[in-house]
Amino acid sequence: MIGCLCIHGFTGAPYEVEPLVEYLKERTDWIFSVPTLPGHGESGSLKGIHFDEWIHHAEEELKSLIEVCDTVYVIGFSMGGMIASFLAAQYRVDKLVLLSAAAFYVNPKQLAADIFSALKDSVNGNLQKNELFQRYKRKITETPLAATLQFRRLVSFIKPMLHQVQTPTLIAQGECDGIVPPKSAEYLFQTIGANQKKLTYIKQSKHHICHCEEKEALFSQVLDFLMEQ
Repeated sequence: MIGCLCIHGFTGAPYEVEPLVEYLKERTDWIFSVPTLPGHGESGSLKGIHFDEWIHHAEEELKSLIEVCDTVYVIGFSMGGMIASFLAAQYRVDKLVLLSAAAFYVNPKQLAADIFSALKDSVNGNLQKNELFQRYKRKITETPLAATLQFRRLVSFIKPMLHQVQTPTLIAQGECDGIVPPKSAEYLFQTIGANQKKLTYIKQSKHHICHCEEKEALFSQVLDFLMEQ
């Protein structure tokens, strides 16, 4: 039996990885775990949450899969990619997939381009329809500063462990990502200790890589990577 743990990002929820999960469910008979990290989701509040709680929650989900599955894969998006890397360094994980994983945060050049696009929509009266602007707005206005500091502490805590990851790893990064810059994927590729690792770029993708126009091609790569012997 194969189990697959899929971890969403900071301030996000399972919807961030759901398109990929549905794609894999349609083509496999695997067991999937797609948890909502503490303080996240529609009704969650990040106030007072420590980064250890995010890691511990993911750990417990992984342990549950390990108990019933012979093979376990872990997929992580953004902050979830860093948590996934930690799990691969500490537990028996057979394959690891990192999507827009946040070893570094904010791509100033792309973020400026996204803001300019939002300003153009504002002039044209279409700002409320600009999905990217609405996501940035929610992150800025609804995220406590203390929670952002916890996110940064999580990244700083996990980075020194990346060289311990010996699990075969696929790293996917959007070239138009304004949140996580391409250097994050390059850093992960260079730092992760696994001998078997692959870095792929999705040309037109912004941060939410599982929702980009090229998602089918990405999902196909992920499935091929997980299925290959």
